[in-house]
Amino acid sequence: MRVFTYDALPIRVVFGAGTLTQLPDEVGRLGLANVLVLSTPGQHALGQRLVDLLGPLAAGLHAHAKMHVPADVAAAAVAEATRINADGIVVVGGGSAVGLGKIVARDLGLPVVAVPTTYAGSEMTPIWGLTEDGVKTTARDPKVLPRTVIYDPELTVGLPPGVSATSGMNAMAHAVEALYAPDANPIASTMAEQSIAALARGLPRVVADPADLDARGDALYGAWLAGVVLGTVGIGLHHKLCHTLGGTFDLSHADVHTVILPHAAAYNAAAAPDALARVAAALGVSEAPGGLYDLAKNLGAPTGLAAIGMPESGLDRAADLAVAKPYPNPAPVTRDGVRVLLESAFHGRRP
Repeated sequence: MRVFTYDALPIRVVFGAGTLTQLPDEVGRLGLANVLVLSTPGQHALGQRLVDLLGPLAAGLHAHAKMHVPADVAAAAVAEATRINADGIVVVGGGSAVGLGKIVARDLGLPVVAVPTTYAGSEMTPIWGLTEDGVKTTARDPKVLPRTVIYDPELTVGLPPGVSATSGMNAMAHAVEALYAPDANPIASTMAEQSIAALARGLPRVVADPADLDARGDALYGAWLAGVVLGTVGIGLHHKLCHTLGGTFDLSHADVHTVILPHAAAYNAAAAPDALARVAAALGVSEAPGGLYDLAKNLGAPTGLAAIGMPESGLDRAADLAVAKPYPNPAPVTRDGVRVLLESAFHGRRP
């Protein structure tokens, strides 16, 4: 009999097409009456739509979230929430908006309602991140967890196919690492396999027909499960590399995850054969690293670091940073091994 521990996260989930209309009820259910809506500048119109939907429950819109949550952006959001005496936060968008909401929750203790529009999954985790002086710091704190998450596939229909692809691969990375985490457990592993299968099933159809709500539902369901497992078990080399590359070189979070995932899987394949076999089975392929690479390529997603703006001159620094404070990982994390991984990922070679 296997002995394990499973921590269930206390998040209410409202899932289904058209569920955005329930936002005022969900905000009221938490006893909130003066919430600040957070979004990126690109999601300003959607943020304003939420403000209008909330009516007197909304104190205003702060559409200044940025990728990797720069410290100055976080400080400005905290200051705005303080200025208007907000009693809660509603975040709408992807990981950038959710990440900013988490810092406001961390610093001010305000409850968060999340309305994701991508497949990042960070709304389901107690992990916050903050970038200062080119270095991204991450940690866990239960108080940054959203109290309620509204998953409405209709809000993802406008997500361009390319963004859908990389956002979905980002989510898949959470599920893949969950299967070989040192604190993996049967519950999280079952959700991880379902997540990978749902994403592998939904993403090609989403890219082929962005208006396919059933496909969008599959992808969003897979992203939800991926976020859950990311929030309940540890992360390894893949996430360490993505945090390092994204925060230090200002690369797109989802793009980095997409490129690195097959190579991190290959790095760990010999040390975690059972986990990678489960990944392959969920994907419906014979071996996981190549299958992950082929999925990304077939989705039209980037497969090399060079293609997403990574300077080749930064590979040595990235390797140094990745091994300075390594996350727990099945295979030993060595500087030479990581440097070889990064070289292969830079050129977009199939592992």
